[in-house]
Amino acid sequence: MPRILAFAGSLRRDSWNRKLIRIAVDATRAAGGNVTLIDLADYPLPLMDENLEERDGLPANAQRLKALFKAHDALLIASPEYNSSIPPLLKNTLDWVSREWQGESGLVPYQNKVAALLAATPGTFGGMRMLPHLRQVLNTLGVLVLPGQFSLAHADTAFDPENGALKSPARLHTLVVELVKTTTVLSRS
Repeated sequence: MPRILAFAGSLRRDSWNRKLIRIAVDATRAAGGNVTLIDLADYPLPLMDENLEERDGLPANAQRLKALFKAHDALLIASPEYNSSIPPLLKNTLDWVSREWQGESGLVPYQNKVAALLAATPGTFGGMRMLPHLRQVLNTLGVLVLPGQFSLAHADTAFDPENGALKSPARLHTLVVELVKTTTVLSRS
């Protein structure tokens, strides 16, 4: 079973992306993935600052996140869109994880990883303007980002108010099945 690290790029308690990642995790597990869901709120990090890094070293939470990234075969990320791009929380996390540490390249936590990208917004674009930016950052770090992605527009009406389920989950299920299949094939080679 491929090991998949899942998280949302949002800290907001009622975030659409936090709801979406929980649904995606359930679907990924049903598709055969061994998923670890983390909350970035449990790994607070200072703003990426090379002066701070030089003075204090790599923050303990960045070290913990590096270990988590390295222990998994794939990433499942749900992110909001801030000003048509990646939210600062997510970018800061990716930047800290990419720092060289104890003589090891910062790219190691990203090597041989597959990623599936999700976005949810209450607007009409559903995060579509952010997804290419996130894809570019992950590609630069060496991650194979699946060509398909899941963009949820009008997230404020996309979830069933009674049970919290996604009203139309088919595209999401297709993406997570592809993530599990691709990761399984690559982890065997």
